[in-house]
Amino acid sequence: MEEKVGNLKPNMESVDVTVRVLEASEARQIQTKNGVRTISEAIVGDETGRVKLTLWGKHAGSIKEGQVVKIENAWTTAFKGQVQLNAGSKTKIAEASEDGFPDSSQIPENTPTAPQQMRGGGRGFRGGGRRYGRRGGRRQENEEGEEE
Repeated sequence: MEEKVGNLKPNMESVDVTVRVLEASEARQIQTKNGVRTISEAIVGDETGRVKLTLWGKHAGSIKEGQVVKIENAWTTAFKGQVQLNAGSKTKIAEASEDGFPDSSQIPENTPTAPQQMRGGGRGFRGGGRRYGRRGGRRQENEEGEEE
């Protein structure tokens, strides 16, 4: 089922959204505990709000400002009280129809927030909003959403 940006919460998996790209950065290399990774960041939104999107690996730098894209199998994290969306190796991103989709100027400024107890990183996270493997029998994933 497709989500709306305004309904995103921390620790969601298999998130599908259709969003307009409001801002997009170029790909860059960062150092993580698992080595050097390629990422880019974007601000995306729909009629319910906007959210920061981190694109890992092959998706880094793949979207452009103004596009409407459908993102499938993304996940969310929380950092500094804000929900963030992530796209990794198992995520699909495809251009979507702009028919009936709000223009950038019509997308509200509000962003989904994390519950108070998750501010400053939250469960399953260490600084920087990075997502690390989960416990309790769930699959282990690195920052790019790849199983380890």
